[in-house]
Amino acid sequence: MSLPKLPKLPSIRDLIRIYNLRAKQQLSQNFIMDKNITDKIVQLAGLELESSLCVEVGPGPGLLTRSILGKGARNVIAVEKDPRFVPTLEQLRDASDGRFDVMLDDMLTVDHGKIIQRGLALGSNADNQISEFEHVHLVGNLPFSVATPLLVQWLHLLATKKGIFLSPNVSMSLMFQKEVGLRIVAPASNTERGRLSVVAQSICDAFKIYGVPASSFVPRPKVDAMVVQLRPLAQPLLKSSLGTLEHVARFSFMKRRKMMARIFKDWDPSHVALLEECEIDPTLRPQDVTTEKFCNLAQLIEARGLRLP
Repeated sequence: MSLPKLPKLPSIRDLIRIYNLRAKQQLSQNFIMDKNITDKIVQLAGLELESSLCVEVGPGPGLLTRSILGKGARNVIAVEKDPRFVPTLEQLRDASDGRFDVMLDDMLTVDHGKIIQRGLALGSNADNQISEFEHVHLVGNLPFSVATPLLVQWLHLLATKKGIFLSPNVSMSLMFQKEVGLRIVAPASNTERGRLSVVAQSICDAFKIYGVPASSFVPRPKVDAMVVQLRPLAQPLLKSSLGTLEHVARFSFMKRRKMMARIFKDWDPSHVALLEECEIDPTLRPQDVTTEKFCNLAQLIEARGLRLP
């Protein structure tokens, strides 16, 4: 089957000039102007696009959207908070032959049911169940200021199979500030490892797919960016609620330079025994504890009804 093609459209640079679109610092907006980069991101993400629902977060003027559609995506919904970009995205919608629609909303508070409904209204989709899509892909160049809260919210939804994460085949391909991306993918004993590493890796396989230098953005940020992909583990390591694991990881990494024995002794000397029950070497520092051991520890703390400080 031949891939659907977009008609010739004004360049993103021209649209930014025509509509006088300037990146807002308070929204942490930075535009990628090089389609070679957005094409590369979509290519390396390896997304199954033809029978999927693709949800793009914060498309801005729509360059990454063009790359997604150019790769053959047939069901793309973009959620954009800034109304200034609606005219450029509506122009792309009108040129997409029914494959793309845009929602003016905030991804932190949007009703996922509405995203699903808009996706099912595209093209020839007739059913009203998200399971009709073979895959759901969440993609986006996330504003650096809200990237971590968004990811944590989505991980909670994934852990409880809610919203767009109800799909049995879901992935996230997201751009973060480089230092955040490194934390997400950091394995045990890596200096970048932290709470976000443990929480993300408890239910997902997380890995870097592409590095994007600061020079690729307009305006140029002070730091490089990194595209990370997260795909649910076939057998999640999480054995407690994600909230409990998040609390345990936060409590431990707040004192990351101390040994686990000292951290738990500061909480309550009797609770050092929890480490032994989970076969955690008490002389390790938090960054050296595996995600699986953190999950076991969270499960034990939850089962005992213990409250962390």
